[in-house]
Amino acid sequence: MPQYNTCTLDNGLRIIHLPSASQVVWCGYDLAAGSRDELPGEEGLAHFCEHMTFKGTERRSALQVINALESVGGELNAFTNKEDTVFYAAVTKEHFGKAVDLLTDIVFHSQYPQHEIDKEVEVICDEIESYNDSPAELIYDEFENIIFQEHPLGHNILGTADRVRSFKTADAQRFVHRHYRPDNAVFFVYGDIDFKRLVNNSRKEEGGRRNENSSSASEAAEPSDEADQTTPNPSYSGGENALQGNLLPLSSFLFPRKTITLDRGTHQAHVMIGTQAFRFDDPRRMTLYLLNNILGGPGMNARLNLSLRERHGLVYTVESSMAAYSDTGVWSVYFGCDHHDINRCLRLVRKELDRVMLRPLSASQLTAVKRQLKGQLAIACDNREQFALDFGRNYLHHGHERDLDILFARIDAVTAEDIQKVAENLFPADKLTTLIIK
Repeated sequence: MPQYNTCTLDNGLRIIHLPSASQVVWCGYDLAAGSRDELPGEEGLAHFCEHMTFKGTERRSALQVINALESVGGELNAFTNKEDTVFYAAVTKEHFGKAVDLLTDIVFHSQYPQHEIDKEVEVICDEIESYNDSPAELIYDEFENIIFQEHPLGHNILGTADRVRSFKTADAQRFVHRHYRPDNAVFFVYGDIDFKRLVNNSRKEEGGRRNENSSSASEAAEPSDEADQTTPNPSYSGGENALQGNLLPLSSFLFPRKTITLDRGTHQAHVMIGTQAFRFDDPRRMTLYLLNNILGGPGMNARLNLSLRERHGLVYTVESSMAAYSDTGVWSVYFGCDHHDINRCLRLVRKELDRVMLRPLSASQLTAVKRQLKGQLAIACDNREQFALDFGRNYLHHGHERDLDILFARIDAVTAEDIQKVAENLFPADKLTTLIIK
């Protein structure tokens, strides 16, 4: 079991550290500030702020931000999703202090100057148009917007070009003022760094900006060498614009079967089938994780791939996916095919869904699929960048660390009956929505 170190500073910033023998250190700020936290009229603002955070601080110009880590061979990156904005870096151990200083500076002291916005806005609009030219990617946001009935959780993260062109310095500062706060963030570190020294240095710097609109600061906790595997993050509620009753509970949803077709003049048809699923802490999520891997996971032996591609030669890509958010989730199947093959592919997908609903896995099948998923997870955890991002996000939203042994135990606990029950819950035809872009 990995030995994480954790601490909370006076200003509410949580720090999580996992030691590693590698000379490369991954570190960054994970903020609970995603596209679902945008207010009406702010669609695309979270992603816009991510871009503009690199464009100058109180003591660094945009060029100095770019060069700070590049000059020592390091990497600086960021991304935005529905519930997070993450700024992170990779550097050799000797330059870790430089990375912390830069990350803290851009996250808590960026200026969002209008002259930089005027230049960067067209870069973001080009990104939006490139995305709009990729229906295989666009369909995921289109589908979630349908599933979540145009709630902010379903909105396209990038926003629209017209909306982005309307954003000004004041808009960025308003969003950042609300969300880029120490008590709304986690600083994660994966590398050969002395944790107590890290904490002491962070306390001296006060972890960046003080919270300006938050309740009184929590008391600082002493560094701990033991992971707390059970305590959730009590302060996280999905952001200022969280669902909080705007959507019915999952158990209340009975979607009428519906098919929505969008005529976009694409050479290939792009099809998605799915439904609202389980939130992150739902005990059925691990069962769905295993079931999803059986149907359309990354393995070439996934059932949908064997059926639609290997046996019938109808698609190049078919995959199923699941996204778990703080209060809900999505499960879906995506495939691209010739227009005249849409109905045939849909029938084959339906056949595989019926198969897992009606026929429980045998003991040998269950053992095999568990072994495959655990192997995939072990290999994925060997990707140090992704592992650092994953345990930072886990700690931000759920108050516990990512532990492969615990994941394996949860996988081992899943039964064939569990899998069948989840399939029966999610896959009936009257609960599925189909989106076709052609």
